[in-house]
Formats: sequence, structure tokens, C-alpha cells
Amino acid sequence: MRRSGFFVRAIGIGVLLHIYVGLRLIPELPVGPVLRGLAALWLVLSCGLIPAGMLARTLERQPLADRLAWIGLLTMGFFSSLLMLTLVRDVALASLLTIDALWPHTVPLARWRIDSAAMVPLLALLSTAIGFINARRRARVVTVDVPIESLPAALDGFTIVQISDIHVGPTIKQRYVDAIVDAVNRLKPDLIAVTGDVVDGSVAQLSTHTRPLGRLSARYGAYLVTGNHEYYSGADQWIAEFEHLGLHVLMNEHVVLDHDGARVLIAGVTDYTAGHFDPSHRSDPVAALAGAPGDVRVRVLLAHQPRTAPAAADAGFTLQLSGHTHGGQFFPWNFFVRLQQPFTAGLARLNNLWVYTSRGTGYWGPPKRLGAPSEITRLRLVAGAAA
Repeated sequence: MRRSGFFVRAIGIGVLLHIYVGLRLIPELPVGPVLRGLAALWLVLSCGLIPAGMLARTLERQPLADRLAWIGLLTMGFFSSLLMLTLVRDVALASLLTIDALWPHTVPLARWRIDSAAMVPLLALLSTAIGFINARRRARVVTVDVPIESLPAALDGFTIVQISDIHVGPTIKQRYVDAIVDAVNRLKPDLIAVTGDVVDGSVAQLSTHTRPLGRLSARYGAYLVTGNHEYYSGADQWIAEFEHLGLHVLMNEHVVLDHDGARVLIAGVTDYTAGHFDPSHRSDPVAALAGAPGDVRVRVLLAHQPRTAPAAADAGFTLQLSGHTHGGQFFPWNFFVRLQQPFTAGLARLNNLWVYTSRGTGYWGPPKRLGAPSEITRLRLVAGAAA
């Protein structure tokens, strides 16, 4: 009931935002009444297509569900840009009105209104097209050196390849995942870290499309932690499926690896919100270190959400690998990430803890990325001085 109530409110807000865009743009479009009518009809359809696209994964009938998801999510991506550009246009027009009030007739306001009303949908369409190309191409490889104080010589150059937030679902399928796995394996890492939000759907719907993850190959194997979307999709079933594929799922636990005579600890916690879904899955970085040998200097934590970092720093971890944020994925959401998470993307420092936040290897919702490219992250431990 709580979720359905939220969804109803979200639809209501969406309708109001569509009305706002229609009132601000359609009367001033430099087109005839027929095209204005079609623009209004599109906004009406958009009000229905966006929630339909979000709910499509609940439909069992294929390929209808996936087609509906594609249409609805592309519509969402386009409307998001349309809305933001309409707001920017209104701010610009307000500024021009101020200038005109101070210095009358210095700005051709009527021309600005007409031209900007035409430019907004064109720019929204262009940004959606570019964002689609960015989202659908295979994630680029990003190499990051993490300087560790007093790093054992044998661990200098130890390589972890991180993938995160693939979101296998209505628009991300087996071929997309195959390309990611091929790229990861070509890097020949010492270890692979999968930091959650692998799926957006049930095992029954998506097991065929996650199967390529069983081909992930590294010297010490592939380790995985749950993200919040695993809990939306049946976490227990997915944990069993990931283990079946040969991935090592870390549930508030750790392993100690011997690498050429030096030891490194790899720990993993369940998603930050996991306890809301299953109290026995409550995320606990301290529990993840239970029984760990005290002389292992390098301690790496896999934690889906960056906001695990304060607890990880207090527990004595050296490096935390996270995802969840998508780097904002596309404008303007990158500005809102910091309202919930301490880090948006890249390498950061919290006391004695390094935190790397991946922008994600896939995408969620609209197939769209602008200013936040997807990534396969190759992290190398290197000797470094104290911060």
C-alpha cells in the first residue's frame, strides 16, 4: 500500500509537470494549430507512457513488456530534458524581463520567446539522442591508482577490476552483459569486484541474461555484494543464482588472500538498506571483519552505497569500492546525488579510508547518459605516502 501510494503521488506530480511544460512552450511555438495540437497530444501520451514503462517489468507477457519499457523509458529521458530546459528557459526569460524593465526595448523579448520555445524541444531531442548513444555503447575502461601507505612490495600493482550497477533488465540484455565480461577478462585482473545493482527483475525473468557473468575470470575470482535493486528483485533467489554462476557473494564477511607472500583482506557488506527488507541482512562493516587477522594491513571493502564509508573508516578499512550513484547519470541529477550520498564519483578520502565510487557499468531507467559516462574501473594498489 505504501509503495502504491507513492506511485500515485509520483504520477500526480508528473501530470502537473507536463501541464507546466505545455503551458510554457506550446502557446509560443512558431508553428500552426495542427502541430500545436500534436505537441499537446504528445504530452498527454507521455503522462501515460512514463509510468507504463516503469511498470512494464511486472508484466509476464513478452516481448510486449520489453517494448513497453523501451518506449516508456525513452519518453522519460526525453521529458526529463524537456522539463529541465523549460526551467532554464524560464529563468533566462525572467532575466531578460529584468533587463527590459531597467533598459526598455534593449532586448527583443517577443523574438526570444518564440525562438527559445522552438529550441527547447530540439535541444531535448538532441540531448536524448546523444545520451542514448553514450548509454548503449560498452562502458569505457578507467584506470585509477590508489596510493596505500606502507603497502607491502608484493601488493604494489595488485589489480582489482570493478563493475557496478549493470541493471540487467528490460533494456539491458545478454549481449550487453557479454560485452562487459569480455572487456573485463581482457584486463586480466587479480580480482574482480561486482558492487551491486546487477539486476532489475526476477531470476525467472533474467537468469538467461546474467549468465555471461559466470565467465568472469580473475586470478582470485570474482566477488559480489548486493545492491538495493537486488532486494527489489528477490535478493535470496539472486544470491543463490550468483553463487551458482561462480561468483563469491560476501554477506558481511571477508576472505584473506595470499598474493606472492603478502596478504590482502577482501570484505563485503550487504546493501546499506538491506535491513529494511530482511533484518538478518543488515549491513555491518564491523561484522565483515569478525575473526580477521590483525596483521593484514590492506583491507578492501565492497559496499554498494558510498554512505557506508563512515562506518568503514571507523572499522579500519583501507579502501572502499562503491557504486549506486551512477555519477548522476545525466543532468541535473548529478547535483542531487550529494543530498543522499557523501561521494558522487571517483576517488575520495575520508580520514584514513580511500573511497572509490563508480559511475556504473550500465544505467538505470532511461537509456541515457550525459556528463557521467559508464565505466569499467581498473584499480591498482600502489605504494604511497600518508595523506
